[in-house]
Amino acid sequence: MQYTVVINGRPTGPYSLEQLKELAIQPGTFIRKPGMDDYKEAHEFAELRELLGFSYQRTAPQYFASFDQRLMASAIDYFMLTCVYVLVVFVSYLFVENKLFRIGSLLLFVPIIPVAKFFYSSIAEASARQATIGKRLMDIKVTDLMGNRISFGTSLARNLFKIFSVLPAFIGYLYCFLNKKQQCLHDTMANTLVIKQRLL
Repeated sequence: MQYTVVINGRPTGPYSLEQLKELAIQPGTFIRKPGMDDYKEAHEFAELRELLGFSYQRTAPQYFASFDQRLMASAIDYFMLTCVYVLVVFVSYLFVENKLFRIGSLLLFVPIIPVAKFFYSSIAEASARQATIGKRLMDIKVTDLMGNRISFGTSLARNLFKIFSVLPAFIGYLYCFLNKKQQCLHDTMANTLVIKQRLL
């Protein structure tokens, strides 16, 4: 296994596990090994904790999803749900010939899309991946204030609190520009964060 180590702000290496012993590796030194998309701190690697005598240090997240990342993730989710809705309506048209009923059904059930988004987000963000498909594509996820997976109850409450972010005039979403952790109003109410992977 070869490791890339950030020394004085620059990636160096690769180094073998034995070679790491000769470097001044600290618990907070950023290291990456093959297969990883991002760097992690040395104390986050089990083999390095054993090799160098580090202990795992749980720290609060420091890298937060921006407004445009969150907006794009939501747009992707809505697009996918809309595609599913259109597909279902199209299939139903194969069994219904009345034009008036077709038009009525197309418009009448449109409100199902945001309802489906509510339940889908609540389930997906409480799952092991902690994200909807849109968030996964944007490489962001929902966590508690310490970066842990949230419960379904918390996820349900967070998505319900989005009503307060939407009304009035989406001010609750704009609140993220004033918040150091880029939390929207519903995040602060549910004590959640939307974080991204750190990149050097």
